[in-house]
Amino acid sequence: MLRIATLVLSALFAAGAVHAQALDGRLKKIAHSKTIRIAYRTDATPFSYADDNNAPAGFSIDLCKRVLNSIERQLGIQGLQTSWVPVTAQNRFDVVAKGQADMECGSSTVTLTRMKQVDFSSYIFVETTALMVKEASAYRSISDLSGKTIAVVAGTTNERAVNDQLKRRQLSATVLPFKTRDEAFAAVDEGRVEAFASDQLLLVGAAAKTKVSGSLRLLPDELSFEPYGIALPRGDAGFRLAVNTGLAQIYRSEEINEIFSRWFARLGRPPAILKAVYLLGAIPE
Repeated sequence: MLRIATLVLSALFAAGAVHAQALDGRLKKIAHSKTIRIAYRTDATPFSYADDNNAPAGFSIDLCKRVLNSIERQLGIQGLQTSWVPVTAQNRFDVVAKGQADMECGSSTVTLTRMKQVDFSSYIFVETTALMVKEASAYRSISDLSGKTIAVVAGTTNERAVNDQLKRRQLSATVLPFKTRDEAFAAVDEGRVEAFASDQLLLVGAAAKTKVSGSLRLLPDELSFEPYGIALPRGDAGFRLAVNTGLAQIYRSEEINEIFSRWFARLGRPPAILKAVYLLGAIPE
């Protein structure tokens, strides 16, 4: 039954694909210039960040590099050059929408509101909003933070997720936006806030690189569903098809397990929900 359901869903996804067409939009520009511009986050470890050599690195970066290899093959181009464009949580979608980058590879959650500005690829990961506090604190869940202050990065889905959960649970905590994760962690360290809410693995990755006095720990609460996608120009069906074709090829092979293992070895194999994402994204030719 699962195999039949998968085939039906794959057929539905593939039904709208345009298989043979003249190049237009971003693909035409990329083919002519032999250059693709990729926006990336410098602070979204382990998905997208600047390494010690100030080069882009991370799970999403590795995935996008392999998508570019596929686009090269699709266009019949050798030596496609990559221009990396650093972006922040606040300007990442503007950069794509305004044509300053062809795609954004980071930790961007797909939402209906964001689809008014950009399009997205098939899902590439699934995360959840979590809370991080000082190890020495007495906080054991979001309920313990009533009357306290919770840091978030401004313009992220985590900000909305925390506000929604506080309203649903009838808690009176204050949500305080910061521009960067470093600023939010500094606020935790200095005692200006009691907790920091962000995507779970982003919290773990950032905490490992951030100087905070004492240890930090995650609370057990999972506050939201955060499906990641590659942000793309809105309304460019040909380019979106090319990116999804690359992702489908990766998902149908062992490449996705290799990339996952490189960045999340301690998690073992991909969890069930992520396996389902990759299964449904493995659209047949």
